[in-house]
Amino acid sequence: MRVIFFGTSSFAVPSLEQLVAAHHEVAVCVTRPDRPQGRGLSETPSPVKEAAVKLGLPVAQPERPQAELFRALQPEIGIVIAYGQLIRRDLLELPPHGMLGVHPSLLPRYRGAAPINWALLNGETETGLTIFRLNEQLDAGEIISQRRVAIAPDECAETLTQRLAIVGAQELARALETIALSRVTYTPQDDAQATFAPKLTKEQGRIDWRQPAAVIERLVRATIPWPGATTRWQDAPLKVWRVKVDALGASRASAAPGTVVHVTPDAVSVAAGTGAVVLQEVQPPGRRRMPIKEFLAGHPVQVGETLG
Repeated sequence: MRVIFFGTSSFAVPSLEQLVAAHHEVAVCVTRPDRPQGRGLSETPSPVKEAAVKLGLPVAQPERPQAELFRALQPEIGIVIAYGQLIRRDLLELPPHGMLGVHPSLLPRYRGAAPINWALLNGETETGLTIFRLNEQLDAGEIISQRRVAIAPDECAETLTQRLAIVGAQELARALETIALSRVTYTPQDDAQATFAPKLTKEQGRIDWRQPAAVIERLVRATIPWPGATTRWQDAPLKVWRVKVDALGASRASAAPGTVVHVTPDAVSVAAGTGAVVLQEVQPPGRRRMPIKEFLAGHPVQVGETLG
C-alpha cells in the first residue's frame, strides 16, 4: 500500500521499519521539526527522521501538516504513531482508507500522551496495544485490533515502551493485511469506559515520602526516563533510578517519612508513609547514575538523615 507516515518518537521506529520490510511504499515520513536539545541547544532530529534517512525515505517537517501538502502523493492510507499533535480533518480524510493509529494501551483506557507511564503509576499488571482508525477526537476512533501484554513486576516505562513498540509493529502489519484483503472490521469505542493519561510533568517526578513504599517504587519505574524520580539529600537534588520495597519496612515504620532508617555498605533504607524503600541506584548532580554502593563510597549517609 502507498503510505504517508506520521511519527516522531522512538516508539514509532519499529513500525516504520516494518512497513519498509513488508514492501509498503512509504511516500513520505512526516515528523516534527528539529528541536534544540542538550546543553548546547543544537538542532536535533527526531528518532523517526533519523530512521527515515537511514532507510532512504523522503522526510517532511511541517509545523502544522495540511492535506494540500500531501495530496499529490495520492496515499492509500496514513499511519500516525507518537507524532505529537492531532491530525486535522482534511488530512484524516485524504487517504481512501483513512489514518491508522498505534496506541500503547487497551483503548478506551489511557487515552493521551503517556499511557505507559500511567499504567505503571496505577499498578496495572496488564496493558496492551491498540490499532484504531483516527478521528478528530483524542485516541477515540474505531478499534481494528488489540493485543494484551503483561507488565513485569520490575518493569520501567522505558523497557515497556520498547516492548510495546515491537508489538505495535506486528499488529500494524496484521491490520494492513486485513485492510488490503477487505476483511477489516471497525469497532466503536465505549466512551463511558475512557480514562486519560496526560503527559507527566517534572513536578510529578518528585518523590513524596509520605506515600506508601509501593507507590514510591511504582513512581520510580513509571518516570524512567522522563521526567525521572527525584528527591533531595543534604539540600541538593538526587535523582533516583532504581528502588525496591524494603521487606523489613514494617519494622522500620516508626520514623517520619523520608528518614534514613538503615544503612549498609550497599543499601540505604528510607521510611515511607507506609513501610520503607531501599535505594538501589541514584544520580547526584553533574554525575552519572550509579549503584548505591558506589554513591555511598563518596557520600556517607547516616541513619536519621532526611530526604526530600
